[in-house]
Amino acid sequence: MEIIRYDDENGKKLAERLLNRSKQEEGSYQETVNEILKNVKENGNKAVFEYTKKFDGFDVSETNFIVSQGEIKEAYSLVGDKLISIMKKAAERISAYHNKQKLNSWFEPTENGEILGQLIRPLEKVGVYVPGGKAAYPSSVLMNIIPAKVAGVKKIVMTTPAGKDGKVPPNTLVAADIAGADIIFKVGGAQAIAALAYGTESVPAVDKIVGPGNIFVALAKRSVYGYVNIDSVAGPSEILVVADESADPVFVSADLISQAEHDELASAILITTSEKLAEDVNEEIYKQTEKLERKDIILSSLNNYGGIVLVSDIEETCDLANKIAPEHLELSVKEPFSLLRYIKNAGAIFMGHYSPEPLGDYMAGPNHVLPTGGTARFFSPLSIDDYIKKSSLISFSKDALFNLGEDTIGFAESEGLTGHANSVKVRLDKG
Repeated sequence: MEIIRYDDENGKKLAERLLNRSKQEEGSYQETVNEILKNVKENGNKAVFEYTKKFDGFDVSETNFIVSQGEIKEAYSLVGDKLISIMKKAAERISAYHNKQKLNSWFEPTENGEILGQLIRPLEKVGVYVPGGKAAYPSSVLMNIIPAKVAGVKKIVMTTPAGKDGKVPPNTLVAADIAGADIIFKVGGAQAIAALAYGTESVPAVDKIVGPGNIFVALAKRSVYGYVNIDSVAGPSEILVVADESADPVFVSADLISQAEHDELASAILITTSEKLAEDVNEEIYKQTEKLERKDIILSSLNNYGGIVLVSDIEETCDLANKIAPEHLELSVKEPFSLLRYIKNAGAIFMGHYSPEPLGDYMAGPNHVLPTGGTARFFSPLSIDDYIKKSSLISFSKDALFNLGEDTIGFAESEGLTGHANSVKVRLDKG
């Protein structure tokens, strides 16, 4: 990887280069997505089945569209007991963490007859999209479904593409069953998003769609936003490691690699004040890569979107970290908690030498669905909040209305809304 200094021209351009890495020519993709959305909206199951056969080679029909209990039972027999136990343990930790995020409705009465408050209600139906193929990660199934269950969502509808044989990866099915999916449809791509958004003869229309996917899924989610809600449009994975001289170059290198192996657009950056650590990591990272299965992907990611940045002090370190606003931020320093007051933008923050990012992907408990592409400046990790809605509550007695009535009339009249003013005035006039 290239070693650069933050105070030179290359260093200053680094954040911009990273944030622009996933911008693609979307025009031709968007046209295809628009056609699929329109067709599914108008023709329902018929369009979904046609696209599924065309893109996935699976001859789907009403009889094999839904994953059966027999298929789920078979999946358990194909997944080792050890992995099932691990997934159940992860699910328990994810559930425990998200239970701490739960909000309660509240009401606040006052002596003059006002009651103000907020009602918290779960969404009725949520659609969870789960990619297939190489991107079929059971950990993401747990992370997307469990917060919805904790929030109290009534119906969780999962969609995922099947292979040509109509089979869904057994790990995916076991994770979905552990997490609590209510129904699973064998459909992927933009057609799955369309089915969830508009509904078909088989797929119920949902209130919100969550889950990652390819460019077609991402554009479809963006297109149906407003018709239904969505979580976000996910970009390539990122890790930013802030390290001082106390960091172990073996650990740091392994953590950078852990994200670089996702895909060629993934970003892995080290920021350090130590020239020795920078040199040691630059050497060690290629040693470790040689032994790994996804070597070509890792090298492409590191060479194009990786880097080691030398900074002069903590102020520069945090300045660059906040500009990049990374999905994952590791504080691999002697006193990590001392840096927290300076960090403003990050999806998840991993503290100290023994808190590697993959711990957060699988077992720690906090959600691994995180803002990417610099959106940690204004987005948060997936949470209970994504599966609830809030209603304001206002109740005034006669005396309470009279107390604010003239002010309300005055405000309404200042905006030229005499009908608003009259709604209050008729009550005041009646005494």
